[in-house]
Amino acid sequence: MPVQPQLFPDSSAGTSRQDQHASHQTNPIEVNPPAPAAQPAPIWLQRMSLFVLVIFCIYLGVIVTVLPWWLSVWDHNLFFLSHPRLWAILRLGPTRGIISGLGLLDIWVGISEAIHYHDQRS
Repeated sequence: MPVQPQLFPDSSAGTSRQDQHASHQTNPIEVNPPAPAAQPAPIWLQRMSLFVLVIFCIYLGVIVTVLPWWLSVWDHNLFFLSHPRLWAILRLGPTRGIISGLGLLDIWVGISEAIHYHDQRS
């Protein structure tokens, strides 16, 4: 039976196990230097992102709160009218109230983010 030669010969094949052990002890331990800590974003960028988040949350919250009660838009929506089963649920008052509640929750999240904001200084 033919024997396949070793594809990746061990570089330390000629040395004994004691020589290998001794050579490992004499090598200094290499430690990777710690990665530098991530710097926080500049203050102006933190405040600008907070401003955009708060405006977006309040704007979206007002739209979601008011839209179900705006009858000319809600009752004549072609998407709702083309899906009768969905429209049967969405025209109910409690469903409109739940959607408006989600809008109020979104407004609350935006205001809460603005109140509890703290700069991350370096």
